[in-house]
Amino acid sequence: MFVMEIVIGILSDSTALLADSLDMFADSTVYAISLYAVGKNMVIKNRAARLSGLFQIVLGLSVLFDIIRRLIWGSSPESFSMVAVGIAALFANTLCLYLIASHRKGEIHMRASWIFSKNDVIANLGVILGGILVYLLSSRIPDLLIGSLISLLVIRGGIEIVKDSREVAS
Repeated sequence: MFVMEIVIGILSDSTALLADSLDMFADSTVYAISLYAVGKNMVIKNRAARLSGLFQIVLGLSVLFDIIRRLIWGSSPESFSMVAVGIAALFANTLCLYLIASHRKGEIHMRASWIFSKNDVIANLGVILGGILVYLLSSRIPDLLIGSLISLLVIRGGIEIVKDSREVAS
């Protein structure tokens, strides 16, 4: 899903899709780190969660820099692609959320996965709304705003996990 979303995000010149695709990439990494930590001791689980959070923060900041670039040099997001890919991503992320729902109150590495997946569903709804608004308003501003909000959501989720990992370590 990440590969499809980043390719279409680049082709359709959509900041919201690019932000969401990088978020999906980060989530895939979070899932891999979380799976690695299963059965390991709490120190490793804590490090896995912290690494996941830091990774999310870095990706969120990189998208914010891209948004600034697009504000300066312009962009022309394609609304149909935004809505179509947003719907496909919503289905994929809803399935992931369902699959890990029973672990949302579990150990820190699984709470991280839950937070990131929950944020993805919110981001997908934002991409869909952004695509509709780009079409209705004939403006790139909704795409930039949704991309910014997704980036901030990703950064906030990363900060939340880093804080949580610090509390567990204490």
